[in-house]
Parts: sequence; structure tokens; C-alpha cells
Amino acid sequence: MKAIIYCRVSTDKATQETSLERQQEELIAAAKRWKFEISDIISEKASGYDLNRPGALDMLDKIESGKIDAVLIQDETRLGRGNAKIALMHFLLKRGVTLYSLSHNGELKISETDSMLLDIVAMIEEHQRTLHNIKIKRGMKRAVAKGYQPEKNLKNRGNRNGRERTEVPVEEIFRLRQNNMTFEEIAATMRGFGFKVSKATVHRRYKEYMERADKRE
Repeated sequence: MKAIIYCRVSTDKATQETSLERQQEELIAAAKRWKFEISDIISEKASGYDLNRPGALDMLDKIESGKIDAVLIQDETRLGRGNAKIALMHFLLKRGVTLYSLSHNGELKISETDSMLLDIVAMIEEHQRTLHNIKIKRGMKRAVAKGYQPEKNLKNRGNRNGRERTEVPVEEIFRLRQNNMTFEEIAATMRGFGFKVSKATVHRRYKEYMERADKRE
């Protein structure tokens, strides 16, 4: 199994530098005991309350791009503190990555408080996903009710002159906007019909359309 070793101290003091080196040495030895193949060793000097840490972000990128089974740390405070720690724990748990710590001599035992907070975060995330899907369906129904015909803009649906899914039907964006739909609602509707667009993209295309219309006049 592959693991990332993550070491952190909060200051640039000489004593902290020694602590950083000691963390790394002890975790390398622990990785051998726990039968892990070390994929990367990440060490940094940054506050545990800060999520915007180059080392931590690099660790997340490596986890998303490759098969990492575990993250090895000295103790849970090295991963982070406060909300930053919970956010990182949530990210790792969602991706099936196990935390191992020297303080627990093996798999990290999450405290009852942290476990409760992680459950709350997961529950909120699920409700946000449900709400997002409801908004998409609502936007799709409104668009169709106001005359939008998605089959005219999707390729390989019996319409040879249809557009590619990755393109945006600008005329429809304009028409939906004229029907008092917000840019967020239009973007959600477009995504529901297969167009990968953001609110910013919809807004930008609408402005471009309006600028071209002004020039024609």
C-alpha cells in the first residue's frame, strides 16, 4: 500500500526545524513497520489553522491524481487545527484514505467530537447536493415551459444540425434571460441538459451576445 508522509511545524525557529526532521525520520521508520510504500514525503512550515498551505494542497493533489492508501502523521495536530483539520479529514475520508499517526501507533482514532463534526459536514454536503439537483430540475422545467427545446441543441439525438454538447446555445441563454431567469438558474438548466457551463460562462456569453447585437444596430 502507498502512503504519503506529511510533516508540519508552525514556525521557522531552529527548534522547530529539528522537530520537522525528527517527524520525518520517525514516520519513515513507522512506514516500514506498517508495511507502507512511501509515495511522497511532504514537510512544511505553516499554521495548522490555515488551509492555504502549499504542502497540504500538494498532498491533496497527489491523492486526487494517484492511488494513495494512507497519510502518515506524527499526530492529528500536524494535519491541522480547528476547522482546517476537519476539512482535511473530511477530504481524506471521502477518498478512502486512512490516517496513521505515531501518537496512536497505527490508524488514527478520531475523537468523538471530531467524528460528530465530520458527520455534520457530510450531512450538510449531502443536503447541498440534493438542493443543487432540485434547482437543476426546477430550472429545466421552467425552461421547457417557456419554450426551450433542448433536442434542437444536442447532437446525436436525430438532429444532424444540432450543436455539440460542449457548446452553449447563446440564443437560448438570451431568451431565458428575457424570461427573467437568473444567470445561476440558466447555468443550472444548461447543465441539466448536458452543457458543461458555469454561471460565469453564461453571464459572459450573454454579454458577448448583447455586444454583438448592439454592433449590428
